[in-house]
Amino acid sequence: MASASLWLYRLLAAGLFPVAGLVLKLRQLFSGKRRPRFRDRMGRNLPDMPGGGIWIQAVSVGEVELARRLVAELGERAPGLPLVLSATTVTGLDLARRTLGENLPVIPCPIDLPGPVNRVFEAVGPELLVLVETELWPEMLHQSRRRAVPVAVVNARLSEASFAGYRRVAGPLRSLLEPLALVLARTAADSDRFKGLGVPPDRVAVGGNVKYDLEADRRPLEWREELRKRAGDRPIVVVGSTMEGEEAQVLDALAGIGADGVAPFLILAPRHPERFDGVARIVTDRGLVLARRSSTHPIPPDADVFLIDTIGELARAYQLADIAFIGGSLVPTGGHNPLEPAVWGVPVLSGPHVHNFREVYDEMTAAGGARLVADGDDLRIAAATWLDDPGLAAAAGEAGRAVVERNRGATKRTVSALLEILEGA
Repeated sequence: MASASLWLYRLLAAGLFPVAGLVLKLRQLFSGKRRPRFRDRMGRNLPDMPGGGIWIQAVSVGEVELARRLVAELGERAPGLPLVLSATTVTGLDLARRTLGENLPVIPCPIDLPGPVNRVFEAVGPELLVLVETELWPEMLHQSRRRAVPVAVVNARLSEASFAGYRRVAGPLRSLLEPLALVLARTAADSDRFKGLGVPPDRVAVGGNVKYDLEADRRPLEWREELRKRAGDRPIVVVGSTMEGEEAQVLDALAGIGADGVAPFLILAPRHPERFDGVARIVTDRGLVLARRSSTHPIPPDADVFLIDTIGELARAYQLADIAFIGGSLVPTGGHNPLEPAVWGVPVLSGPHVHNFREVYDEMTAAGGARLVADGDDLRIAAATWLDDPGLAAAAGEAGRAVVERNRGATKRTVSALLEILEGA
């Protein structure tokens, strides 16, 4: 039977759903940001499902990338095991469909209401639900418990701020957490916080961070050689996953800081597709010569900035970098994954707001593979230090790569734990 807290959640969710839908449609109209269609998130028009096996729920691109490693390991260890992947954002769905769609069903995450969640459970018929990082949706957890489907949270993280928020509703939350058969936390601190929410200690373990098992993506970049030719003797700086308010700071900071005052060649990749055109204007307004990945024309000989206005090439672009800047960090977004450049041996610069990857940055900065800067002025100084001394930058890049290598192994541990749950079920 559903608890009183779940019924209250359902009433609030159902009441706010029409308003939220209207607000999201208006935001999409004015911002250009794409979202999954509501009728798809209502659990309708679902593809044929294999039945049984594992349903993996990710959120966006970062979680889908992590899920891809789990899927690959599961394919090796348990060939033939049915798998279904759901994602919440359009970019996450696009990546999942492009990279995994030929091998398994990819569906939008259902809206957390009884009807949509029930329809997806009926269609998928999972023996195990795997939530990537921290996807604790009350209706999804309730439906799992009602069907006796165990739930595993993998690469589980819980920040101090999120923990404080959850603790305020610890009583009602405890019953919703009952289906959790396993919380495989990234760190001991994350483990302790989940225990503090009431998850039984024997269901919580430290598995490490699956994101360290990242492999360098060596698929060819068709524009690689042309770009190297256009860059010439200029150092290349890859500026990845930038958010609104960062591009202008980075462009101004990196102007003319290379050796002999020659500005580096920039590869710029904004985080969100709806901002591509706006970022292009920010570049050209500064008098810089822009080339766009989506253009059918060759890169101009005098290009200053190459804008990656496509999805799925940034991780490979880091191989071209002398140094990298990771966005979402000069503004209070929480930062993005510094391991993508580190796996190529590229030193990393980020702003101060990196709480989404705090433990990774702590280890990389301690090793010398990454530096955190306070603002654009600080970025100028740090970037110039590495660009003026390529040997120093190369040593920093190797230090970052070493951090990745010594932290590998979480994927195998995670899959072993998931298969053990399936065997028990």
